[in-house]
Amino acid sequence: MIHRIISPIDGSVIAERELADDARVEAVLSAAESSRTEWRATSLDERIRLCEAMVQWLIDHVDEIAPEISWQMGRPVRYTSNEILRGAQERARHMMSIAGENLGDIAVPQVDGFTKFIRREPVGTVLIVAPWNYPYLTAINSLVPALLAGNTVIMKHASQTLLCAERFSQACAAVGFPAGVFQHIHASHAHVERMIGDARINFVVFTGSVNGGAAMERAAAGRFIGVGTELGGKDPSYVRADADIAYAIGENVDGAFFNSGQSCCGIERIYVHDSVYDQLVEGFVDLTKQYVLGNPLDAATTIGPMVNADAAEFVRGQVATAIAGGARALVNESHFPASAPGTAYMGPTVLVDVNHSMDIMREESFGPVIGIMRVHDDAEAIRLMNDSPYGLTCSVWTRDIAAAENIGNQLETGTVFMNRCDYVDPSLVWTGVKDTGSGIALSSLGFSPYVRPKSFHLKH
Repeated sequence: MIHRIISPIDGSVIAERELADDARVEAVLSAAESSRTEWRATSLDERIRLCEAMVQWLIDHVDEIAPEISWQMGRPVRYTSNEILRGAQERARHMMSIAGENLGDIAVPQVDGFTKFIRREPVGTVLIVAPWNYPYLTAINSLVPALLAGNTVIMKHASQTLLCAERFSQACAAVGFPAGVFQHIHASHAHVERMIGDARINFVVFTGSVNGGAAMERAAAGRFIGVGTELGGKDPSYVRADADIAYAIGENVDGAFFNSGQSCCGIERIYVHDSVYDQLVEGFVDLTKQYVLGNPLDAATTIGPMVNADAAEFVRGQVATAIAGGARALVNESHFPASAPGTAYMGPTVLVDVNHSMDIMREESFGPVIGIMRVHDDAEAIRLMNDSPYGLTCSVWTRDIAAAENIGNQLETGTVFMNRCDYVDPSLVWTGVKDTGSGIALSSLGFSPYVRPKSFHLKH
């Protein structure tokens, strides 16, 4: 079966790839299994050296990779190189820097006549099913710790960004990874399910939709293996009365519309204290209108097309439903000449007079739209922020650290930001609650999915 990557830029076919058949799936699984012993026996220092070389290879080839990202998923080329030069590099190198202390043996109290310790062993082979929105960043989150822990890895990338998986393979081959330690595969949903059901897969990482995550867990049912998921999000922002409003405006606009709103932890709804609501909305509208929607290969473009026309039409449908329910659009597609219904080009939309009867305030949009709602106190903001099936991040804009921590304690979320949003700090664990899933990535905890403990109880 042939898969074609259709670019959101102009609808052209930018690549064609043959999806794996049964024989290819078997070959990949067998190669991963046969290389386990060698890779597990490879010293941690050598694993770190190879992972560092892989990251450096991506950095060295960023001028080729950056426009590929734009062609595949639409992000303006002025931003795409930073996915590797900043984000991927920062995350990978942080995990390498803490690998020694987090993958070594765990000491326990000793008793005369005995030697006792807990050893952390690799789980085996990890299947990474990676998403398209940040195709290198999201993959690095699991790829590097899985490899450092001594696992072999098979990566199946999103159908829109297959070329990114190939780049990882090129990097690993170029720097000398042993054959079979890292492999990519272009596969159908049916073949992914088959791999998850195979005894040679020992852990699954999935970033994507809630329905996709549920399918992964069903495929693994009865196998007693871990499935780490990062799924939907509807991340809220709360601007308190004591916030630095000018700063909050700039950060919230960027948090809502960067990458055309297609960020896992992008802001999708904003609650503003009544006393500063009008000021924030006015500034938010003015700044949003300064975006330049257009071809992402143009250096002047600051917001590109969404990943495809269907995704854009979904968001347009949410907007139309909200307006039919009483919402008002203070900024809409008419402010952006390049917007074109029926295409992936959708300009930012700012809605007010919204409420929680509207999907725009409770269900994931994953596009360039934001609803801004007035609140009267912290308690109302907390109640509304928690009124969602998802919980990845939230942000509180205030000068009061104690208030931010108190509010954060009451929020159902994986990360609490104060005066920041839409950022992943590799020293902190990346996780979520509710329908956002149960995955754990980054930080000292980010190695735990890729190792299993073994106790040694040795009597002298």
